[in-house]
Amino acid sequence: FSPGLLVVAGSFAAFRLLNWSVERLVPPPPSARRNRWKWRNIWTSLAHSVLSGGGALAGFCLYPEMVEDLVGSHPPEAHSLVAVSVGYFIEDFVDMLCNQKLHQSWELLFHHSVVIICFGIAVLLHQYVGFALVALLVEINSIFLHLRQILLMANMVHTTCYRLNSIINLGTYVVFRIATLAWMTRWLFLNRQNVPPATYAVGTVGMAIMTPMNIILFYRLLRGDFFK
Repeated sequence: FSPGLLVVAGSFAAFRLLNWSVERLVPPPPSARRNRWKWRNIWTSLAHSVLSGGGALAGFCLYPEMVEDLVGSHPPEAHSLVAVSVGYFIEDFVDMLCNQKLHQSWELLFHHSVVIICFGIAVLLHQYVGFALVALLVEINSIFLHLRQILLMANMVHTTCYRLNSIINLGTYVVFRIATLAWMTRWLFLNRQNVPPATYAVGTVGMAIMTPMNIILFYRLLRGDFFK
């Protein structure tokens, strides 16, 4: 038994409660009332992205020594943050499974499965927490991805706010998503001798799945926001 599992369970419950409360906290505009579930889901995802992305960035600023040892060196707060993210991804997986058709959500369900397995290993073994924290830097870009969806649902496509968010979204996508995943792939390759074969296999498969998914999403963003 790992105390991290308690954090995972608490995180799942907290994000589930937030999901149920979103409509009271942020009432959906008329254009979003046809899909209330998606409105709640995106706001819940935005809350996680702010927490995890901001927490990961703060973690590397406060504990720069983690960069030197992504396997064994990490403060308790970093371990807790990864456990919180596992709880969120489980909650989001269940939420999509219950409210969306499989052919509409299989990509995200597959993505969440990979993340839950990889982060779960870090939580249970208390190793590779620094590596998982690098992966959470991706959530900084997710903040603007979720804001984009919210603005789309609120029918604010032709506003300055949407245009500004599109530019920031693309910039953070390159820096915090494409570059971060490329760096993680490079680190995994260079440190393959120091990583157990099973863990290396899981990490390699994870990177092999994430890379094409992110390239496709980048193309969709370019096509949708800049090349209409």
